[in-house]
Parts: sequence; C-alpha cells; structure tokens
Amino acid sequence: MPITPTDKIWMDGEFVDWADATVHVLTHTMHYGSGVFEGIRAYPTDRGVAVFRLRDHIERLFVSASVFLIDVPFSVDDIVEATRELVRVNGMDDGCYIRPLVYLGYGEMGLNPIPSPVNVSIACWPWGTYLGDDGVANGVSMKISSWRRHDPNAVPTAAKGTGMYVNSSLAKVEAIKAGYDEAILLAPDGNVSECTGENIFVVRDGKLLTPPSSDSGALEGITQKSVETIARDLGHEVHYQQLIRTDLYTADEAFLTGTAAEVVPIRAVDDRTVGAGKPGPITQQIQQTYFAAVRGEVDRYKDWLDYVE
Repeated sequence: MPITPTDKIWMDGEFVDWADATVHVLTHTMHYGSGVFEGIRAYPTDRGVAVFRLRDHIERLFVSASVFLIDVPFSVDDIVEATRELVRVNGMDDGCYIRPLVYLGYGEMGLNPIPSPVNVSIACWPWGTYLGDDGVANGVSMKISSWRRHDPNAVPTAAKGTGMYVNSSLAKVEAIKAGYDEAILLAPDGNVSECTGENIFVVRDGKLLTPPSSDSGALEGITQKSVETIARDLGHEVHYQQLIRTDLYTADEAFLTGTAAEVVPIRAVDDRTVGAGKPGPITQQIQQTYFAAVRGEVDRYKDWLDYVE
C-alpha cells in the first residue's frame, strides 16, 4: 500500500522533516540486512488516539536487538515516549501505523557489524487495512508457498530482523502472481509455520490451534497473544500445536493475526474452501472483540492501550 507522508520522523532523538529523513548509500543495514524493527498501530478512542500494546512492542524490539547483539543507544522508556510524542507531533488523531527501526549506520563495511554505529528511527503514517476491507469482511485466499520458513538454527526466527523478511517477500510475490491474497510458509520440517507477516489460527471442534513459535520458526506475535487472551476470555480453548497443511484444508474455520493485518478470516487455502468459505462464528466473535478492544471499547483490555495525551 502506498505511504502518505506525515510531517516528522524521529531519528536518533530529533524530529526531522519527512523529506529529510535519509541515510547514506553505504548504510550497513542496507547492504547486509542486520537491523531489527517493529510494526505498531494506534487507534482512535473516546479518550483520543491510543497506541496498542506500545510497551510490549518496544520491549520485543529490544529483545530482537539483543539477539542480533545490537546495543540500542536508548532505553525502552526513551523509545516509548518518543513514539507517543511522534504521534502527537504528527496529529494522528484518526490512528496510524508506526514503524520503529534499529539499524546499523554509515561508517563501516564488511560482514563484521560490531564497529558499525547504531541508529534508531521511528516513523508513522496513516495506513488502512493491510489485506483490504473485503478481506477483513469476507476472508482471504491463501497459498502454501514453495518457499520454506527459515530454520531457527540458520537465522534467529525469535527476532524480528530486517533482512530475514526477504523470505516473506519471496512468498508474498509468489502468492500474488498466482492470484492469491497471501502466502503460508511451512517450517523446514514441513509443518505449518506462519504467513508472510502474520500468525495463523485454525478452529476445530470449537478449539483454536496455532503453531508453537519456537518449533515452527514463526515469530511470537503480540496480536497472536492478544487473540489468545480474547479467545480464552470468550470461553474457547487455545492450544499451541504442530499443524500440517491438510489441517488447514479441513479446518472448521481459519484466520490470521498480525499488527498490520489485524484479524482476517481465511476463506480458502490452495483452492480448498475452508469451512463454509466465509468468516465463521468464532472468527467473527474474536474479530469483533479485537476491534472493540483496540478502540478502548472493552474495559478488561484497556491496559493494552497507551493513550497519547
């Protein structure tokens, strides 16, 4: 989706005009992909705009950086407050998408990243539904990708690393060119891992099943954990369980979760209709509760919101 520029981007402690937020062509991360990032959303509420699970996202950013042996030159509190201030400065009262990025900057080249300077930026902009309004309402079509998810012992899949998403891009392009909305990647052992940027759930006999992140090579999702809490509060069992591709074909319902995508029903996988081929009752119940929660309409989940005041 195209980006609509906003006024300011936060870069290493300063607010910079959007057009001036640039880096050198020899920026280390541009060549070797050794950076980490997060995707976060802010939503309008009756108390003003609020960032959804802001601290959880920033803490995961720092965990990713530690996995990559990157020392972030700011604290979690610094980045949390900078994010809130950025949303305020840009007047994002109707909500926005937020992208913090920790990257290795200009000044060193070669495969040893240790001497490189560490830079941090945060950008935000208005961004609509990632997989489209129709996908949210009626479900999306999925393709099992020919590309496998990373082996966790080849690259650290527990971290949200920039260069690792080449894998997701290859799968995404393959799916789109074949006429599908999104791709599902299998782990090196052939079990289901995750989508290109989302976790996946199936519903069978009223229970929710999702692949265990450490085993499948999937990133442990913050939206995934939010949905797990919502589902259990609604009275549904949730199990982290290995899945194979036919578990997707034969599911009663299926949906994907992610910050950008939010909660999106799956209507078909590899041209096999999932369930009734439309959003199922449990998917709809969870989706409706999630969208209410992020907008501050559910009291029990208000501690997930960081109000920008």
